[in-house]
Amino acid sequence: MAMGLHASSRRGRSRRRAPMAEINVTPFVDVMLVLLIIFMVTAPLLASGVPVELPESRANPLDQDPDQITVAVDSDGLIYIDDVAIEPGGFPVALDEIIAEGSNEKPIVALRADRSIDYGRVMAVMGELNRAGFNSITMISDSSSEAP
Repeated sequence: MAMGLHASSRRGRSRRRAPMAEINVTPFVDVMLVLLIIFMVTAPLLASGVPVELPESRANPLDQDPDQITVAVDSDGLIYIDDVAIEPGGFPVALDEIIAEGSNEKPIVALRADRSIDYGRVMAVMGELNRAGFNSITMISDSSSEAP
């Protein structure tokens, strides 16, 4: 009987655990589901209502595109298209005329607005530009000598 106990304990020591060849994917799936929820919640917050390209005030000047129009809003709220004053209420008609004259591609719009003007007025001009299909808008500012 002593020999039987010795033999069984010997077999137990000689056997080693075989490496496990399976990957536990449950933690991976949990992490991926959490990331999916985070992206689903934050994605609608990243979209903006008016697509604009805002240059920084300390940025280098952009190259001038020949197919570009300049829309300016002065301190009185009057709108100018390429230095031509537009009568009050006539901005949508002027934009429709530009579309009728031009090619299939819409030109880039450079928007210049006086700093003392109401933000709502600038947003109204940008809204009319967007309604007319001018989705590539560059806002012009003076260069700043120091960081804000």
